[in-house]
Amino acid sequence: MLRKESRNVLRKKRHLRLRKKIVGTAARPRLNVFRSLNHIYAQIINDQTGTTLVSASTMDKEIREQVKYGGNIEAAKVVGAAIAKRALEKGIKQVVFDRGGYVYHGRVAALAEAAREAGLEF
Repeated sequence: MLRKESRNVLRKKRHLRLRKKIVGTAARPRLNVFRSLNHIYAQIINDQTGTTLVSASTMDKEIREQVKYGGNIEAAKVVGAAIAKRALEKGIKQVVFDRGGYVYHGRVAALAEAAREAGLEF
């Protein structure tokens, strides 16, 4: 009997396939995106040291005050702008975009476009 794999298992397979090529360095850290049903999270990670340099999500207090619901495109735009602002404050201008196995569409694309408009280069 064939077993149907869940969407998240398939997403994780795609993410691992992408991660073979995408590596964050000190010069160009990795901008990682994770989305759940109710929230969206973004981190800028240096894979050489294994540290998170900057993070933003709809769970953050200042973002939660701006956004009514964290699982839509408007919330993703706010998170994208916030992560870019925090990264620029730390001196990070260039990143490698890691879409996390998600299709570059909807909330993931909105976060990326907002981060680009706020000054991040990728």
